[in-house]
Amino acid sequence: MQGLYYEEFEIGKIISHGLSKTVTEMDNMLFSNMTLNAQPLHIDRSFCERESEFKQPLVNSIFTLGLMIGISVNDTTIGTTIANLGMTDVNFPAPVFQGDSIHVKTEIIDKRESKSRPTAGIVTMTHRAYNQNDVLVATCTRKAFMKKQPID
Repeated sequence: MQGLYYEEFEIGKIISHGLSKTVTEMDNMLFSNMTLNAQPLHIDRSFCERESEFKQPLVNSIFTLGLMIGISVNDTTIGTTIANLGMTDVNFPAPVFQGDSIHVKTEIIDKRESKSRPTAGIVTMTHRAYNQNDVLVATCTRKAFMKKQPID
């Protein structure tokens, strides 16, 4: 599967990604442990039941960020990106819990040709992640350094 080249991104276009994922306890535990995040709000159900207003573990927000961007890759940047240049305006307006199914929409908000490389451009997109009830759970703006279409 091929991502989009710089020229194929249209400002204002919204892409509804076909992939979605139900987040499991194992996803949350593995990610939290691999990143050495010992926050009991993520890994200790008993603590959450006693001490948290949510009464259950919260999915690690950095996992949610990675999942949101990962879901977008097949339809946007797979094989055509040079590098991510940054993620800004990262927000988590609602919690993600184990068992939530996440789906994503991406809006193309800007693009410009590279000043240093004639074969590349910079695309700015906003990703929005929703749970199974269409509650917005995460957003971020991402800049990607994208290849231009090869000239034959």
